[in-house]
Amino acid sequence: MEMLKIAIPNKGRLSEKIYNLLDCAGLVFPSKDERTLQVTTKDKKYSIIFIRTQDIPMFVENGIADIGFTGFDILTELKSDVDKIMDLDFGYCEMVVAVKEEDVYKTSNDLPQNLKIATSFPNIAREYFEKLGKNPNIIEVSGATEITPRLGLADVVVDITSSGSTLKSNKLRIIDKILESTAIVISNKNLNNDKKDKVQTLLRALKSVIDAREKKYLMAHVPKNALDEIKTFLPGLSSPTIMTLAGDENNVVMHVVVNADEVFDSIDRLKKLGGKGILIMTVDQMVR
Repeated sequence: MEMLKIAIPNKGRLSEKIYNLLDCAGLVFPSKDERTLQVTTKDKKYSIIFIRTQDIPMFVENGIADIGFTGFDILTELKSDVDKIMDLDFGYCEMVVAVKEEDVYKTSNDLPQNLKIATSFPNIAREYFEKLGKNPNIIEVSGATEITPRLGLADVVVDITSSGSTLKSNKLRIIDKILESTAIVISNKNLNNDKKDKVQTLLRALKSVIDAREKKYLMAHVPKNALDEIKTFLPGLSSPTIMTLAGDENNVVMHVVVNADEVFDSIDRLKKLGGKGILIMTVDQMVR
């Protein structure tokens, strides 16, 4: 049985979230530090390779890794020949066009020809401006893009932002959005059947963890005569689980999965209907 090789970013918040996600999904890896390049599960079924986020699509395309976790923005920039197999619920950011605060431009269409555009995403930037009929002078930088207009290196930047605060702190103003990006899972296109099965098993486990993060498990003693009303606001995944209470003919135990953002109101309504002994627990995984 072949080992499934998984590429994840070697550092940063995205790396930590992905490593935690894999751990919550049930893949048990040994401890690591910043210098760790590869770890393997005790059962030898899965291996993680730690590499630069920007290099992950290339590693997956060339079969060095079977699947990888990267950003949609990076995959779009590199146009790697891989399959995008899952969108994740974190790592959200936007790729934007920004100019100096004092510039008069309101949208990218207002920009004149031959402006110098600094970016870490030259392919996306060039394609975007050429579609607008512009003739961009692309200046590729590997970091600190937002400082280039004040240094005179560029007139415009195409950069990634999650809140816009870094651009604002450098006195830049967003005039357009090119794309939205989140963390994604990509796969090599030539996996054998054994590895394809492993990938599907892993994706199900990842989805069960992601789905569970939005849920809570609620248990409560509730009056039998209030069950019909309770089911209207606590329907569960399909229907609540109801269990009898020893020696109590008037009350039952209700078990139900509830949306995390509805817990507060649900408890209040349960109490008003006679609910007691209410317990709220986290859900580690939820397989539908």
